[in-house]
Formats: sequence, structure tokens, C-alpha cells
Amino acid sequence: MSTHEPPADRDGCPAPTGADSPTRSAVVSAPAAGAAPEAGGAVDRGTQDGSGAAGPSGTSGGVDGVDGVEDAAASDDVPGEGGRSRSRELLLLTGVCLFVLLLVNAFVARPFSVPSGSMENTLRPGDRLIVNKLSYAFGGHPRRGDVVVFDGTGSFLRKPFEPAGLGTSLRSFGREIGLLPAGDSVYVKRVVGIGGDRVTSAGPGHPITVNGVPVDESGHLFPGDEPSNVAFDVVVPPGKLWVMGDHRGASRDSRDHLGEPGGGFVLESKVIGRAAWVVYPVGHWADLDRPDAYAAAEGTGGHGEQG
Repeated sequence: MSTHEPPADRDGCPAPTGADSPTRSAVVSAPAAGAAPEAGGAVDRGTQDGSGAAGPSGTSGGVDGVDGVEDAAASDDVPGEGGRSRSRELLLLTGVCLFVLLLVNAFVARPFSVPSGSMENTLRPGDRLIVNKLSYAFGGHPRRGDVVVFDGTGSFLRKPFEPAGLGTSLRSFGREIGLLPAGDSVYVKRVVGIGGDRVTSAGPGHPITVNGVPVDESGHLFPGDEPSNVAFDVVVPPGKLWVMGDHRGASRDSRDHLGEPGGGFVLESKVIGRAAWVVYPVGHWADLDRPDAYAAAEGTGGHGEQG
């Protein structure tokens, strides 16, 4: 699944100029003693019984010969039955593993891929993330500084028309549990403001402020980037988020979507989870901990310490 940025993000469009811009062995029975004839045994069975005398009908006594055939047949059946049993067990085990993986993918953790540079250097193109879907599952809320993966439909993108029907419902369910690609509507950004916050910027040369408190973002901003080249002053509605990329000069984020549905604010209900770990490439393994930069703004508004 990929966490796709819009084409402009992938192409590295210039920063906007204003707030309005927008993965046997088988057991074979040994033959019973005396069951396998020695050389010439076939003629003896045809003329003698078990004591060397000819049987009444010129055949063997009948018991040994029949038993020999039955034992051979039984021996032939064992491997086949065992093979079928093992196949069923293997199929069952595979099914259980897939089911458990599906449950984990749907409700616990989900992998995503980063295609663009809008979150550099925190996240780089080609990085594989594990998103913790339980972070906000039991009454928690995203917090300032969290890196979140969310569906931008209705905030960054207009909801596409999809005819009502079973097919649409199945596709939606498949995307939700990770059976289908997430699509181009899924983004990864950092939470800067939460519901109730006033987030402002006076433009180049000035820090972002949250509820009047300047935020020192130098620890995660892309080297050389301004906190914002665009001046803005917004109050985040309850249940929504103001999000921005760490590579401010190459990120289309809440600043660029003020004119879109939702005013650039992202519904908390659209958050898929918190980006918790970078697991690939090996050289870029990392825990995506919440930076201390936003600690000064805690308790100044929004849902504060919740989450």
C-alpha cells in the first residue's frame, strides 16, 4: 500500500505564494514376512499350499496369496491418505495465517510506502512505514507533533463520485482493511494544530505560533526551509487538525488547501493512524517519536494532554 502524495508533491512543485493557493517424507509399510515370494515362488503358489501340497483346485491355499495382495494394497493407500491430510493441514494453516494478517492489517498496524519528499528529512522517498492504528483507537486524539497518515478526501481533495452499489461498498471495505491500495487520497503529514488551537505564521523569517507560543521546529524541518513562506492565521475547529510537511518548501499541506472542502483542516476520523516506525531501508530504521518542540504549547488550548 502506498501513502500517495498528489502529483504536485511528487513533482516537487514550488511552495505556494499565498494562503489562498492552494510484504516429506512418506511412511511406507514394509511387506510382511513371507509375503514377498522368492524366485520361482509364483509357480509354487500355483501348485502347492502352505505345506508344499497342491490345493484342491490346483491353486495355493488361498489365504497367504490373498493376504499378500491386501497388505500391498493397504501399503499403497497409506502414503496417499497421508499426503492428502498434510495438504489439508497446510491449506488450513495458510488460511489461518492470512486471516490473522488481515486482522492485524485492518485493526492493529499497516504498512505504507512514502513516494515523495514532502516529509524530508524525517521521511524520505522509498521509506516503508508501519502505521500504528491503535494509537487513537480508544478515545485518544492525535497530538501536536505526531506524524499521521490520513485520508485527505473531503479536506485536501474533493470526494470523487462513486455510484452507490455493492461494488463501491466492497472497494471501500477492501481499501479500509488493506486488501486494496489506499490510493492517491492518502497523505502523511505532521500535526501542528489540534481542535481549538489558533495557529499562525507571519511568513518568512517568523516561527509558527500555537496559541501565541512560538514553536522551535528546527529539529525536524528540512535544512534551509522556513517554517512557512506563507502568512496565515487559523483557528482549528473541534475534531479537526492542522497538518504540515517537514519539507515546507515541497509540501502541499493545510496551508495550500484553505480553499478546498474543509478549509484545509483534516477530520480526526479520517486519520488512519500514527506513523510509528520506519522499517525500510535498514539504514533508515527509526522510531518516529513526538518531538519536544511542541511541549511549550501543551495546556494552552485544544484537547491538551488527551491522546
